[in-house]
Amino acid sequence: MAKIDKFQDLEAWKMARKIMNEIYSISKQDKFNRDFALCNQIRRAAISILSNIAEGFERNGDKEFLQFLSIAKASCAEVYA
Repeated sequence: MAKIDKFQDLEAWKMARKIMNEIYSISKQDKFNRDFALCNQIRRAAISILSNIAEGFERNGDKEFLQFLSIAKASCAEVYA
């Protein structure tokens, strides 16, 4: 198995980035954008997925990385609920 040196090379992070971009595109639509609170919450949750994967990777410990992946998974569930 190849060693990954930076979080940008993680497939999960790449997918999270795509999700975030899709959420921003969808949330720009008029009907969605009118509900400011919902729009803001969904956007923040999408950013949280990406951020937690990156932060966990940079902790340099498997236990902490798994903890941050768990948080990212929960944010993903929030986006897709």
